Amino acid sequence: MLSSRPTLAQHLLPQVHPVVRGAMLAVLGSVLLALCARVSFFLPWNLLVPVTMQTFGVLLLGALYGPRLGAATMLLYLAEGLAGLPVFSAGRSAWSPSSIPGVPLILGPTAGYLLSYPLAAALVGLLAARGWDRSVRSAVPAMLLGNVVILLCGFVWLAAATALLTGTVNITALLGAAVMPFLPGDAVKLLLAALALPGGWALLRRN
Repeated sequence: MLSSRPTLAQHLLPQVHPVVRGAMLAVLGSVLLALCARVSFFLPWNLLVPVTMQTFGVLLLGALYGPRLGAATMLLYLAEGLAGLPVFSAGRSAWSPSSIPGVPLILGPTAGYLLSYPLAAALVGLLAARGWDRSVRSAVPAMLLGNVVILLCGFVWLAAATALLTGTVNITALLGAAVMPFLPGDAVKLLLAALALPGGWALLRRN
């Protein structure tokens, strides 16, 4: 059974209509993601996929917002990028050029990471609703699963794009480009997001 403990969305703005409250929190969450995307850089040995703080934002918002609002916030974030707003990494939109000439970012080889965000947030939110966010020990595996979704979707999309372009796929090379370089940084971001949860809920319970 799902936990009866309210999500952050229910703690904040308790007198506001749930639909309005959810919309406000979704907008705030999308702003947080856009700010996280501004922290963006390429590793010297991997110029295909940038390192950003977006994973931190996705995992944290999924846990705090719950599965439905978490996924809805990610969809809003993607919609903002589709509308041409510079909310993705390095201030790009969905229609900014990707690494493939003539192909926009939202259809480029790294789009799988972006498209995974609603799924990852929903999964982490669902596990949080079942009580996995009540301690760092349980929050870490919940966020680890969410991070696996992001990496898996990014890898599968990149593999499909590579197959379409070249007719062949080198799994080892793709793992080295799309997964392995990000594991240390993802571990740090995951731990930071997990550490933020218990303190946040303890603060809310005191209010």
